[in-house]
Amino acid sequence: MKRFLLRLAVYLGILVFIVGGGGVIGFLGEQKAYWYSLRNEPIPKINQVEIPDYNPNKPTAAVLLGSPTTEVFDFLVPYQMLAMTKAYNVFAIAPDKNVTSLTGGLDLLPHYSFEELDQLLGKSPDLIVIPYMPLENQEKYKPVREWIQKHSDTFILSICGGAVNAADAGLLTGKSSTVHWQFFDQIKKSFSETNWIRDQRYVVGGEKIVSSAGLTSGIDATLYVISQQLGKSMAEKIAADMNYPTYHFVNNPKVDPYYLDRSEIIYLFNQAFQWNQTQTGVLLYDGMDDGELSAIYDTYAASGTTKVISISSNEQPIVTKYHLNLISKYQIQNAPQLDRLIVPGTEARILGAEEVEAWIASGKSVKPEFLHSESTKRFMFDAPLEDLAKQEDKLTAKFGAKRLEYRADYLQLEGNPFSIEAFGVPLFLATISLLFAYFIDRRFLVKESTK
Repeated sequence: MKRFLLRLAVYLGILVFIVGGGGVIGFLGEQKAYWYSLRNEPIPKINQVEIPDYNPNKPTAAVLLGSPTTEVFDFLVPYQMLAMTKAYNVFAIAPDKNVTSLTGGLDLLPHYSFEELDQLLGKSPDLIVIPYMPLENQEKYKPVREWIQKHSDTFILSICGGAVNAADAGLLTGKSSTVHWQFFDQIKKSFSETNWIRDQRYVVGGEKIVSSAGLTSGIDATLYVISQQLGKSMAEKIAADMNYPTYHFVNNPKVDPYYLDRSEIIYLFNQAFQWNQTQTGVLLYDGMDDGELSAIYDTYAASGTTKVISISSNEQPIVTKYHLNLISKYQIQNAPQLDRLIVPGTEARILGAEEVEAWIASGKSVKPEFLHSESTKRFMFDAPLEDLAKQEDKLTAKFGAKRLEYRADYLQLEGNPFSIEAFGVPLFLATISLLFAYFIDRRFLVKESTK
């Protein structure tokens, strides 16, 4: 019996060590690559940074950028929506004016530092948008917390995991809030003095605070704030301009909540075992739509299946439709080997024509793809999610929509039913483990038992 238990322990131990160890290393590496995809490339000499005009007769909305990184959707989409109203001064602000990163590896320059905006306004902004900003590096994050606390008397809109940042700053004590469903139970324990509500896409936590659940729920929360501050007709116009299909959640945010369940398996396996990721370039161009760009990063880079690489025609900032200054990782002439090149935006064929021509003239073999311009009347996440199903599999795309809290049952998902690589790699590792364990068993344990 002891001999049997010893042999069983050897087999299980080797299996856990190889399969589990490989999975943990892969998962942690992919999490770091997404959440902390900080710029390693040299920062070019910037000739000019475009800053939106400041109109003292308009309310000012400050959309925060963390240090060292910020969730890409949480920042880009509310920023765009507020700018679309043309009723606010909308600025991207950060602890300093250095290049900062959004999740997945998109780099940009803030408009103002915290100190510069305070000097410009001479008071608190009228609205502060708090995206999710990881808290692990306390030394770098401390200025963000302190600035939020300094302006805690202003109107606060937290997006997705941004509720964690608001709670960390003490803004949610004794109030109600919500947060992304993947964080919910953990955050509820960490900040027990807040009333966390799971079954609403956004929560009005007080006279001056609104929080959203995951990602696309932030659209509902932002539209709600716009409707309260600028009127319902303005909110409806913004939703229509975005082709946003579920405006009814703005009027009634209550939903059947998501939970951690077995659908999480594909996410975990993609993160842990997708070792041969698709290398996808994103071609940046002046005037590109901010939200449609975020749809590429938060669909592909967040899935664990794809490395997304920004590319432009030169080193100077690419200025988006709503005046953000993006800094690409590579230029066309030194772009790495790619599997795909996506040109985001419904107007990509027109606004990005010069960049596309330059790409083709460079002799690169990868053909530009125009996901959004081929589905101009659809919401910005529809085409990328459907394309992800074709690139990877339907399970990955379904979970991608769930992660985004995008309740879109009408999506036409075509592709493999599940990921061959994500499930095949652990099976391969398990086979190797058992063969190795069998070798150890025959080489040492059986011989030992015959002595």
